[in-house]
Amino acid sequence: MCLGGHFVEGLSSGTLAAIAGLLGGALLGFAARWGRFCTLGAIEDLTFGGSSVRLRMWLLAVAFSMLGVHGLDQLGLLSIADSFYVSNPTSLWANAIGGLIFGIGMAFVGPCGFGALARLGGGDLKSLVTFLVMGISAYATLRGLTAYARIYVFPPVEQPDTPASFSYLFANALSANQNIVAFGIAVLLAIIALTKGDLVKNRKQLITAALVGAAIVIGWAGSGIFAHDDFDPQPLESFTFTAPLGETLIYVMTATGSSLNLCIGATIGGIVGAFITTKFQTYFRWEACDDAREMRRQVIGGFLMGVGGVTALGCTVGQGLSAASVLAYSAPVTMAGIFIGAWLGLQWLVAGMSFTQLFTNKLNFLKSTKG
Repeated sequence: MCLGGHFVEGLSSGTLAAIAGLLGGALLGFAARWGRFCTLGAIEDLTFGGSSVRLRMWLLAVAFSMLGVHGLDQLGLLSIADSFYVSNPTSLWANAIGGLIFGIGMAFVGPCGFGALARLGGGDLKSLVTFLVMGISAYATLRGLTAYARIYVFPPVEQPDTPASFSYLFANALSANQNIVAFGIAVLLAIIALTKGDLVKNRKQLITAALVGAAIVIGWAGSGIFAHDDFDPQPLESFTFTAPLGETLIYVMTATGSSLNLCIGATIGGIVGAFITTKFQTYFRWEACDDAREMRRQVIGGFLMGVGGVTALGCTVGQGLSAASVLAYSAPVTMAGIFIGAWLGLQWLVAGMSFTQLFTNKLNFLKSTKG
C-alpha cells in the first residue's frame, strides 16, 4: 500500500500524486498572480528596464527548491538519481534548440505555458487559445505526428553511467556527498540573488520566491513520497507545464481510459490558484484578443512552445525550476536557449526588428569592436 494510503484509504497513487499536484499548482498560481512571478516578465525587465529584481527572485526560488529536494534526498525519503531529468536526459542540443523555439513562442504569446494557466485563471480567454494549441502541439510532439520529426532530428542518446547532475559531478571530483555539494551551490545562488538590497527589502518578492521553491519541493515529495507505491509506481518528477497540458486535455476527454498524475493535478491547480487570487484581489476580468493579428500570435506562439518544450524536455518551470532544483545538466542549457529565444522574439515584437536585422546589427557591432 502506498504511503498516502495510510491517510486516504482507497485512492490510487496517481490520484494521490494529482492531489499533491493540485496543492503545488495552486501555490504557483498564487505566486504568479500575487507576486508577479513570471520568467518572461523577468526577461522583459532586464532587457528593456535594466532591472534584475524578478530574475534574481527566480534564482532565489531555485535556491529554495534545491535546498528542499536535496534535503529530502539526504533524509532518504527519495532518490534524486531516479528523476528522469538526470537518469534519462535528452541531448544538450535538443535542450538548446528546444529552449530557443520555446523562448520565441513565449515572446509571441506573452507568458510561458504556466503563465498562460495563471492568466486563464484571471479571465484571459487568449490564454485559453494558448492552452489548447500548446497542449495539442506538445502531445503531438511527444507521441503524435510531430514526434517523428523530433526523434529524427534528436535521436535518443546513450544514457549516462552516473546521474547527469552537477551535484554528482562535483561530488565525484571532490569525493564529497552530493547533497552537501548541492546545499553549498544553493547558498551561493541565494547570496547572488540577495547581493543587491532591493530584493532583500521587498518582503512580497521574498515570500513569493519561498512559495515557488516550496511548490517545487511539494511536487518532488508528492511523486516520490506521498504517492509512492511499489505496485503502482509514479515517475519521480516535479512540475512542468508543456506535455501535461496535452495530458490534461486527454484526461478531460477520456477520463475512463486515462489516469491522473502529478502534473495534471498541477495544471488544474494553477488555474484554480490564480482564479482564487484574482477574485480576492478583485483583479478578475474577462479579456479576449483585440484583433486577428493578436490571435495569430497566440496560435503560433502556443504551437512553438508546445514543440519546443517537449523537445527540450521541459519549460521555464520544468527545466528552469524542477530540473534546476536537482542541478540537471539540461537546466542551464535549456534556460539559455529560452532566454535567447525570448530576447529575439521581444526585439521583433517590441523594437520592430526582424531576425535578419538583429543578426546584421550584432555582426556589425562585433566588427566595430574588433576594429
